Amino acid sequence: MSATVSWGTTALELDLVWADDRPVSLGAARTASHAVVFEREVPIVEILTVDGGHVSANHRLIHTAVGAALRYVHHDAWTTAGWAHLELTMEAPEHGIRAVLRLSMPEGVAALRSTVTVTALPAATSVGLLSVASWSASFGHTGPAPTTGVEGWSLLSGRSDWLGEGRWSLTPLRGHLFPTLAQEITGHNPRGSHSVVSTGTWSSGTFHPVAGVVSDSESICWLWQVEHNGAWRWEIGENTVEGFVSLSGPTDLDHQWFEMLAPGESFTSVPVAIALGGDVDAAVEVLTAYRRAARRGHPDNEAMPVVFNDYMNTLGGDPTSAKLLPLIDAAARTGAEIFCIDAGWYDDGGDWWDSVGEWMPSASRFPEGLASVVQHIRDRGMTPGLWLEPEVVGTRSPMADLLPTAAFLQRGGRRIVEHDRLHLDLRHPAARAHLDAVVDRLVAEFGIGYFKLDYNINPGAGTDAGPMSVGAGLLGHNRAHLDWLDGVLDRHPDLVLENCSSGAMRTDFAMLGRLQLQSTTDQQDPLRYPPIAATAPLSMLPEQAANWAYPQPAMTPEESAFTLATAMLGRFYLSGHVDRMTEPQLALVTEAVARHKALRPIIRTATPFWPLGLPSWTTPWVALGLATSTSRFVTIWNRSPEMRDVTLHLPDLAGADVVIRTVFPEQLTEWGTTWDAATGALTVRNPTGVVSARTIELITRDR
Repeated sequence: MSATVSWGTTALELDLVWADDRPVSLGAARTASHAVVFEREVPIVEILTVDGGHVSANHRLIHTAVGAALRYVHHDAWTTAGWAHLELTMEAPEHGIRAVLRLSMPEGVAALRSTVTVTALPAATSVGLLSVASWSASFGHTGPAPTTGVEGWSLLSGRSDWLGEGRWSLTPLRGHLFPTLAQEITGHNPRGSHSVVSTGTWSSGTFHPVAGVVSDSESICWLWQVEHNGAWRWEIGENTVEGFVSLSGPTDLDHQWFEMLAPGESFTSVPVAIALGGDVDAAVEVLTAYRRAARRGHPDNEAMPVVFNDYMNTLGGDPTSAKLLPLIDAAARTGAEIFCIDAGWYDDGGDWWDSVGEWMPSASRFPEGLASVVQHIRDRGMTPGLWLEPEVVGTRSPMADLLPTAAFLQRGGRRIVEHDRLHLDLRHPAARAHLDAVVDRLVAEFGIGYFKLDYNINPGAGTDAGPMSVGAGLLGHNRAHLDWLDGVLDRHPDLVLENCSSGAMRTDFAMLGRLQLQSTTDQQDPLRYPPIAATAPLSMLPEQAANWAYPQPAMTPEESAFTLATAMLGRFYLSGHVDRMTEPQLALVTEAVARHKALRPIIRTATPFWPLGLPSWTTPWVALGLATSTSRFVTIWNRSPEMRDVTLHLPDLAGADVVIRTVFPEQLTEWGTTWDAATGALTVRNPTGVVSARTIELITRDR
């Protein structure tokens, strides 16, 4: 006997199907404009165990014996605070397992969050978990029949590196990734997959935990994000009828993760989110709306104050009273609202890398005390901020001896050392108490309202202190870290926390759902920054994307405008020696800050789009747009002035009478623009003959 439960919201409704002899799978997904059906019934819950294995030998997350054996037991659905929730319980008694699929969906958004909780049944001896996927499903189709396998589908994915974040590409699945195998002759599905894995704690250090698949012929785009601040894996593959996607946190194969459950014990997988749209832009719009609905509430979400940070191409981790005071005065004149003293404020020796961890202010750098400098920031009308790297303790730090060994990540009873630093294990009460005391002291003593939380090491696979496996130890620390952050914000609800990790090496929604903004890179070359800034909204909200603008006195006006434009459509994050600028130079910076402030209500509600497509790392022209129901704003960078012209594609404005307004800079040479209403194309020309950037608004008149 087969059955179906339909669940969802007005924006997205799912059919979950099962039978007495079949596990629960996704049967259909419906939006206002799409009806996706699934020819291949992939079990929505896939669990790999020691004594279960796969139903055919492979390295996939799917095709597990437990996944095939799970049977529907019951489900519950309810709504609360604008979210719909579903809990669907399944059991595989022969494997001693109960699994609960938990889905949550914000009203009005075609996206959902999914986790799976696995419990060892009372009658089981024990259950050894090797992987627990949080979501598994086929790609689906909208036509009368699916395309053959992955034919016509492409993968949207992003690579990342220090200084080189956000390198996105769209790759056809058929060919290099998935050749035609003729597996139907064998009567079996293929065994391979394209798996993307992140290890350690830099969740976006090599690949982004956000990706998707898209088919133009089916008008389907699935986007997903693994919402975890540690190790993860996502994979796509081809079954005989359709492609599939499976999303997971740490696994035994990739991350040395293993969990043994005694009868009655449970394990919950990491959260993942899945968004559905008709194409990439539509799916990005959905995922953006989901992120806004799912993030932690905070006054900063609306206020978006402009931040001045003294580090980038400026003080570089060497702050002193003498250097800071004139910089603070000039930053206030630009209109900055937060002034963050970056690295070095705690150092008396000049070589602080391996001595951090106590977080006491330097006496030599601030002869009249750090409090005097902080008060100067406050007197200039700005909120004071400090840089912290809370999770690390330098090997020469007093805290390395004061804290117990158990307060650090370990292997074989020895504390892990990476780049002359030890790594706190936030499962241990002494580690958490130390960090709580540091934050509370700095807030109470100095009135700090902003912390830049940096994170410059990756400790590897994890710790073998306490749990069954190294990977399980790391997962425990990752979750304790999130709990610590929640505690900080619970105690200090107005405190603004910036997520930073050697730039953007930990850009995941576990962090970004809690913290207010994200440094997008450590890249110091303004010409290399545009692709990073333009693609940042694929990984985070536009209003969280802290793109550095670092104008300098030695720059020409066009060079300064170029770097200032980089911050215009995100979270304005200013640096540079504004204290050494002439009045005209400072006026250009002040203009940029003022223009950005006027755009803040738009940025925090807009949807990103890319009128030149997603940029490559070296492309001469880069563009990022933000759209609301009534306006379009686009920042355009020209990195190769010998290529003077480019055409932006805005098909949704085809047929409209469009007027182009320069938002920034207003006083420099105006670019040429030609609007083709018939095709919805805007041709722009850079007449300056030099590297240049502009932010423009497209104003539509009545059609």
